[in-house]
Amino acid sequence: MLDIKDIRSNPENLTDSMQKRGKQVDVPSLLKLDEEVRNAVSATQKLQSERNNIAKQFGQAKAKGDDTSELSKQAEQIKADLAEHEQVAQTKSEELHKILSGTPNILADDVPVGTEDDIVEVRRFGQPTELNFEALEHYELGEKLGLMDFERATKMSGSRFVVLYQELARLERALAQFMLDLHTREYGYTEVYVPLLVHDHAMFGTGQLPKFRDDQFATNAGSWLIPTAEVAMTNLVREEILTEEELPLRFTTYTPCFRLEAGAAGRDTRGMIRQHQFGKVELVSITAMEESKQEHERMTNVAETVLKKLGLSYRVINLCSEDVGFSANKTYDLEVWMPGQKMYREISSCSNCGPFQARRMNARYRAIGEKKPQFVHTLNGSGVAVGRALIAIMENYQQADGSIAIPDVLQSYMGEIKSINIRDQATE
Repeated sequence: MLDIKDIRSNPENLTDSMQKRGKQVDVPSLLKLDEEVRNAVSATQKLQSERNNIAKQFGQAKAKGDDTSELSKQAEQIKADLAEHEQVAQTKSEELHKILSGTPNILADDVPVGTEDDIVEVRRFGQPTELNFEALEHYELGEKLGLMDFERATKMSGSRFVVLYQELARLERALAQFMLDLHTREYGYTEVYVPLLVHDHAMFGTGQLPKFRDDQFATNAGSWLIPTAEVAMTNLVREEILTEEELPLRFTTYTPCFRLEAGAAGRDTRGMIRQHQFGKVELVSITAMEESKQEHERMTNVAETVLKKLGLSYRVINLCSEDVGFSANKTYDLEVWMPGQKMYREISSCSNCGPFQARRMNARYRAIGEKKPQFVHTLNGSGVAVGRALIAIMENYQQADGSIAIPDVLQSYMGEIKSINIRDQATE
């Protein structure tokens, strides 16, 4: 959430950022509402002071035996006026909070202006895989292997689900284990196990609510299935005051994630690219204000290392202004080459949210030598999406006979097998 004090002192900054995002925010009306809130609060405080003063006078008059009828009338009028101003202050404050809750983060200065169709490439690793045969897409390979079943998944759960069997199921697990080992052993992340169900305030804290309510899975009990482990891990510092010496905190976990994909009708309906349930290894960092930009570069490098070790070609994209997510001030996307699709596809997003989420969660730290705490900065990134890593391996390591070679770094996690081969019959 944005700080109304910052908007008040520099309204042009909000106007400029929203224009870059292609969003409409009536800043003058927002500032007018803010003024009305402050006026109502001020009037309330003045009436409270008058009420206290009348109460004091009433006590003194009663002790002297003086007539208190006029003071009683004044007290009744103040009570009525106070109730009115308190109601105005509450109503206006709730209205202001609602607007601020639905206003996206202010973009960093180095975010390029443009839409999702504009590609600003930062760097590239490797060359797109060239095969001497016609490359198949992952779902063609999976069904040919007899290890990827969309038909049975649809029967039990509907569209955008999949069942993986045997070596493909093991490959999905191997990828998650490999990534977690890399992040914890080489980059100092703390592995955690987190709930998959969270309350409203957790989803609000990371920005999924209220704006993206229709993209989430809700339970009858009033909880939400996490769309990403970012929600649970970032909320670990909710309503806490950390010391600067404790920072940075770096967390990682592997979880299934759940998204309705309500805004993705007709997109990637075949295969595993866009699923309602998918596995992801997530990275979250909690830092001091001065460290978040450097941490953003570090986190992106960690995600890149996963792809490098898997031998996958990718590119890093600096997302343009209209494509940056609600809570982020800057995002790098990692796009991996998919030879079956003959295109780069997103496999990781690494975002710096600054103090935006922390303000929604009231997560703070006390800098060395300072008495007043300030908001931490939060960052999150996919380290990486396991399902998309699986299909990237399938498409990049496919062989002419339809088998899939196993990258060297995964073979120890796969019982030392070097390839996944076609069976005589599909799995029953």
